[in-house]
Amino acid sequence: MTYDLSPLILTFKLATVTTTILLVIGIPFAYWLANTRIRIKRAIEALVSMPLVLPPSVLGFYLLLAFSPEHWFGSWLDRSFGLQLAFSFKGLVLASCIFSFPFLVHPIQAAFQNIPRSLTEAAKVLGKPHWQIFLRVLLPNIKPALLSGTVLSFAHTVGEFGVVLMIGGNLPNQTRVASIAIYDEVESLNYAAANFYAGVLFVLSFVILLVVYAINRKGTK
Repeated sequence: MTYDLSPLILTFKLATVTTTILLVIGIPFAYWLANTRIRIKRAIEALVSMPLVLPPSVLGFYLLLAFSPEHWFGSWLDRSFGLQLAFSFKGLVLASCIFSFPFLVHPIQAAFQNIPRSLTEAAKVLGKPHWQIFLRVLLPNIKPALLSGTVLSFAHTVGEFGVVLMIGGNLPNQTRVASIAIYDEVESLNYAAANFYAGVLFVLSFVILLVVYAINRKGTK
């Protein structure tokens, strides 16, 4: 029996693009959040953490409203940039970035906060510029957190269902990711296909976690 591999390919494409964007945005944001002392810091942290406690369907619903051409934001994107995010891959990427953001930010923020200030102060005494301190002192000392955040955000994006269903629907080769395909096949009583998609995700998730634990264990020796 042959299976349609497009949902799996689309899933890994979505997870890769989302994780890459989150790394670019999330690392500087986590560093800022770890060091800032502004009064609304707790409110910002609570806002970042909202995807952890909100039902995915709730977040997906409000994002769908925002992306809709009838909403001012969606209408502005359409008029200004020709972007229609609802029921599109671009919309899935943006929604996935929002939904997986805390899974990348939290471990990296905690790692930045746990770095001894003496390391940064010693680098400043040696006359190192701020960007060198960040790249050559701070980032090498949070490698386990970077790895954990990357894997968590990637795995979380792979396993998304509620948000991607609300934002993307079930459009073949555009928004039909593996989690949607599993649900669709189960509804059609096609358990063999559902088992294939679920099995691939299960094995991949296990292998990723196994590699992460092996690397972290090696790093602590």
